[in-house]
Amino acid sequence: MRTFILSILLVSNLFVFAQNDLGKMDDYGKIALATYVPEQIENMPDIAKNALANKMAQIVTENGLSGGAYSERFIITANVVVASKDVIPATIPMQALTLSVNLYIGDGVDGKLFASHSTTVKGVGENETKAYQAAIKNIKTNDPSYQSFLEKGKTRIIQYYNTKCDFIIREAQTLADQNQCEEAIYKLTSVPDVCKDCYDKCMIAVAPIYKKKIDRDCKILLADANNLWAANQTVAAANDAAALLSQIEPSSSCYSEIKPLVAKIAARVYQIDKREWKYILRQQEQISERIRAYRAIGVAWAYSHQRKITYNIYRWW
Repeated sequence: MRTFILSILLVSNLFVFAQNDLGKMDDYGKIALATYVPEQIENMPDIAKNALANKMAQIVTENGLSGGAYSERFIITANVVVASKDVIPATIPMQALTLSVNLYIGDGVDGKLFASHSTTVKGVGENETKAYQAAIKNIKTNDPSYQSFLEKGKTRIIQYYNTKCDFIIREAQTLADQNQCEEAIYKLTSVPDVCKDCYDKCMIAVAPIYKKKIDRDCKILLADANNLWAANQTVAAANDAAALLSQIEPSSSCYSEIKPLVAKIAARVYQIDKREWKYILRQQEQISERIRAYRAIGVAWAYSHQRKITYNIYRWW
């Protein structure tokens, strides 16, 4: 007798997401800054704006912060002013620019400036766009002078979470009451673990919301699997049903109802195809895995709800 084994391992789709995005998940516990380049920077070409955004992200990550922010509230941004513009006489005249690059960290939503830093760079190119690019390229992302600037911003962000923690938790609980569990989980898991007191409170608060979500999902997925199997009892339908069942968390309220369905599917597969159909039940996850599951949900929600934010920053310069 041929053996047909369908192995559903311990890792659900959410954990697969987390593993594929491991670098980002590791960044999740850090203070995160979104990079933002205002459109209104003085006559700056788009290609130079993109280069500036990349430079700011490098400055952040090289100093131990996360440049891929899941919360878009806290930003690192810049204003670039042309200090001088000259034409260098030559067979092919060259453009020379001196730029004053002013960096800012703050709460872009409330418009509160936390820290600022200024540097001057020069660039030469065949035209103004290339001169801008050359100047931006000369921003030294590993300059030690950025450390105090970023540390000041980091300290103010930690203060924000510590003072707003109860509000963040209440807001998440309200969202959960409205059946918006994913967004609630996102808000709670957006608190970086360096904000220890608030982080610990949020990890306690997120547990019942996560349980509510997986109980809701369990009922939906189990019903879908039952309906799929009832409509078409084939090996392909068995595999499709298993794919749905594999997404059900072991700690969800209806998990015990999987076994009867699995037994029914296995018996029918053997009857119609003389194959042994095995489904490996997932085991309860460890605490560390549970936290990764929380964060995976938060990351998934953030990526699926990316939106353009109008920042209130123009008083900063």
